[in-house]
Amino acid sequence: MSTVSAEVKDLSTIHALVSDFFKTPETPEEWDKYRLSDEQVAFFNEYGYLNNIKLLEEWQIDRLNQELAAIADPEHPGNPLFYYFFSNESGNPDTVLFHALGAWRITGGFHDVIYNPAFLMAASQLLGGKGVRFWHDQLFCKPAKHGGVVAWHQDYSYWTRTAPMQHLTCWIGLDDANVDNGCLYYVPKSHKWGLLDKPELAGDMEGLMDYLTEEQKAEFKPIPIEMKKGYGSFHHPLMVHGSYENRSERSRRAFVLNVFADGTQSNSNEEILKGIPGIPAGEVLEGQFFPLLFDPAAAKK
Repeated sequence: MSTVSAEVKDLSTIHALVSDFFKTPETPEEWDKYRLSDEQVAFFNEYGYLNNIKLLEEWQIDRLNQELAAIADPEHPGNPLFYYFFSNESGNPDTVLFHALGAWRITGGFHDVIYNPAFLMAASQLLGGKGVRFWHDQLFCKPAKHGGVVAWHQDYSYWTRTAPMQHLTCWIGLDDANVDNGCLYYVPKSHKWGLLDKPELAGDMEGLMDYLTEEQKAEFKPIPIEMKKGYGSFHHPLMVHGSYENRSERSRRAFVLNVFADGTQSNSNEEILKGIPGIPAGEVLEGQFFPLLFDPAAAKK
């Protein structure tokens, strides 16, 4: 069994910024600079997503891409800290999908992005003004020319071991993303369809269609979410989304932050995340691996 190198610190033990990536607002007025408009929140509630929210500056993107290049190497000394690590989740060398969970434990930049004030204020608002607690992160990378798909799915179908359903996902690009290099697609208003059966994430792109009603198939009208790097897109845990292959000359690197409202409980005795202590059913998710990122009281007058 692989072990973590002595010089690599598990950053999940630190529930605060560890670098100069961001400055935490100290007053309600400072937090207000990041507040979404009522119209943006209403759009999210109606359509199930909200995109084109600027979250990173160019220098932050550059540093994250440097960290990503280092930790994508399976021989990196921090590799055992990943919950899951797939150099190619598809298993097909012609359709590569790098997918890993747990980067926040390994590098300063990926640790600190979960404390980005622009992300946290928006997340709290989209969760109905509740406290924001960390669930897990993900890296999704599609190399140029032979990047694989992420099949149509709903995030909560993988998270039913936690309840109630009060979760939120934010997808953030580390490259410009468009239809040519495999950008994210959403099916607007599909968050109102209820929970569907889940397909294989890196398998058949259209696998989810087997679980849709004829009415849902008629409403299945995906739209591309094209964004510049450094911008994020939030979506509801039942939003049907996915992304196609990357056959372009450009890479499509991204990371995902998954959070839930404070007070969410374990809903089973199953393993919550690989390699960390289990949480008995009925107990609240908290502690080292599920830190409270944002208390809305901090942003109120």
